[in-house]
This record gives sequence, C-alpha cells and structure tokens, in this order.
Amino acid sequence: MKKIDVLVIGAGAAGLMCAIEAGKRGRSVVVVDHSDKPAEKIRISGGGRCNFTNIHTSPENFISQNKRFCVSALKRYTQHDFVEMVNRHNIGWHEKTLGQLFCDESSFQIIDMLLDECDDAGVTIRMNTEISNIIAREDGGFDVTTRTGAQWTCQSLVVACGGLSIPKIGATGFGYQIARQFGLNIIPTRAALVPLTFDPDLRAQMGQLSGISVDAVVQCNKKQFREGLLFTHRGLSGPSILQISSYCDEGDGIVVNLNPDEDAFDVLKSAKSENPKQAVHTVLSRILPNRLAQLIAARHELERPIGETGDKALRKLAMDVNQWAVMPNGTEGYRTAEVTLGGVDTNELSSKTMESRKVPGLYFIGEVVDVTGHLGGFNFQWAWSSGWSAGQVA
Repeated sequence: MKKIDVLVIGAGAAGLMCAIEAGKRGRSVVVVDHSDKPAEKIRISGGGRCNFTNIHTSPENFISQNKRFCVSALKRYTQHDFVEMVNRHNIGWHEKTLGQLFCDESSFQIIDMLLDECDDAGVTIRMNTEISNIIAREDGGFDVTTRTGAQWTCQSLVVACGGLSIPKIGATGFGYQIARQFGLNIIPTRAALVPLTFDPDLRAQMGQLSGISVDAVVQCNKKQFREGLLFTHRGLSGPSILQISSYCDEGDGIVVNLNPDEDAFDVLKSAKSENPKQAVHTVLSRILPNRLAQLIAARHELERPIGETGDKALRKLAMDVNQWAVMPNGTEGYRTAEVTLGGVDTNELSSKTMESRKVPGLYFIGEVVDVTGHLGGFNFQWAWSSGWSAGQVA
C-alpha cells in the first residue's frame, strides 16, 4: 500500500477544490474517479459555459434540513473568492439574469483552471479508478483498494462523488454507500431542479405548445419564483419550474401566473368595450404567445367575439392566465435533474471542516451532503466552499 495524506473520491467541482487546498498545504493528495474524464458536470453546466457562481450567494439560497449548516463554509470561502481565482486565470466572464456568472467562452476554461491548480499543488488525479473496498484502520486513517489493484493508506478520506443526478455522465449513489458503511444517517434523496411531468391529457395539450417560453411566476407551498417557463412535449421546464421543483412534494399542485405584469381580466374587459368584434384569442395574444392564447381560448370554448362573451366567462379565462392551477404527476427524475435533494445528514458533520463527527478523518463535501442550492451558480458555490473548507484540514 502506498501511504498518502489525503485521498479524494470524486474529481468534480468539490473534490478538485478540496484537493487543491490540501495540496497547497503540503499534503500528498490523490484524487480518484470511476469516470473517464474529470468534472463532467462542470462541462455540461450553463449550456456549456458554466454558471460558476452567483454574486448574490447567501445561506438563504440553499435547502437543507439544517438551514444554518452552510453558513460557515459560505463565509469562509465566498463567491468573490472564486471570482478572484477566475480572474487570476484570465478567464473572461459575464453576468446574466439574477446575478449568475458565466464564462464568456467555455466551461472547459473552469475545468482547465482547476486542473492547472491541482498540478501546481502537486495533486495526482487517477481517472477510470473504481473503489472496491474501504477499511478504517484501528490506528487511524483508512486503507483503500481499487478494482484495478491500486491500494492506498490515507490519513484523510474525502467523499466528493456527488449525488444521483444525471447518471449518463457517471452519477452513482456510491457516496451514500460509504456514508452508510460508516453509520452516518442519510436524509432521503429525490431529484431536484428538474422538469415536471403531467397526466397524458394535459401533456398532450402542452405538447402543442412545445418550445414556447414565457416570463412566469410559479408558486408552490408558499414559495414562488419568477423566471422563464418553457413548455415541452413532456410537460413544463425552464428556470421557474426547475426552481419550484425543489419545493414540490408528491401530490402538491402548483399555481402559474403566465402574465405577472398585467391582470388578464382587465385586459379582456377593456378590449370588450373598445374592440367588441375581436376574437378572444386575438385579445389574449396581446399578452401571451399566439399559440398559447389560442389554446387557452379553445379550452374555454370561447369562439364568439369578445363583445358577446359574458364577464363571468372572461373572469374564468383570466384565472387560467394569472392563476393557472395545475397538478404535476411527477418529475423527469434523476435523468435530467440538475441536483439531488437530500443526502448525508448535516448533523453528522462539522459545519466548519465537513468532517464526520463519528469517524475522524472522514469528510463529505459537495452534492453528496444534504445541502442543495437554487438554480444559477449556487450549487457550484457550495461545491467550491465545502471543498475549500475540507481542504483546509484534510
């Protein structure tokens, strides 16, 4: 067995960040990952431009059973610290909606930056390396064996192998398996930041609108988000839907305002007196995309001119614009989910070091932990922050 100081399982955002910081402290560090390439989730993020952080990052942007757990890591390594690293590597970036920061060119710039930092810190990265056995040593530390025969004895073992989201790029439940092996509690997991699906009849209607997007407010369980909503052939997606999915439990309905800047009834009522011969869907198309306006009008069977349509019918129609109540029957699952909700119980970990309270030298960081950010760079900031915290002590 080769003796090293730190073994990091997972060559994603959190794992690489931890390895960099531990390496800078003079620790001998090896990162292992079962995938062919490192940082695959970084590669596909932000449409290939990596929404690497958000300037508005705060503890309020994260979901956890313990809402205060992320405070320490986010204070110790902020979004501004990561932006400083990006600037130091001369990576151009720009701010988009709601404080999201994206690379001007490619997400590969962030990956290359992290790999360069690992190289400078003397970190060894071993891809295509699957762990077969982990044993806690009686004298402290861990013996780790891989399926390729490589063996290490390490003083610190860092689990950074992510959650269950997007299995096609290598996501597995291995991190949870390690946690259970050492007796740590797991908060039940589910797909989050994920498109919602609906029953066949409603899905067929939405399929007619596939590709249409609107600025919308989506609400569920007293939580609401205003961002883009996208109709797809499977249901609803877009930033507002992905955001609200993290707050919708099975059986929860959502309420959608398809035109949050105007009261649809006021628009219809004014048109009734000013242009009574206009078709209802024509009036609706002033505030909604034409195909969506036609479908809503047809659903209410309002084919007569608006001047011949009663106020009661118009008010009911307006409800479908400003307070469209709809019941999802599920989500698209981990296949398309951007993150995993739940994970290693934060009560099992130190909020300052990410070390297990039960097993000295064992750390859990990143998405495998029960801390999940909102859309728009927050999850990456959690990865950088938790990885940095663990790297300071691992």
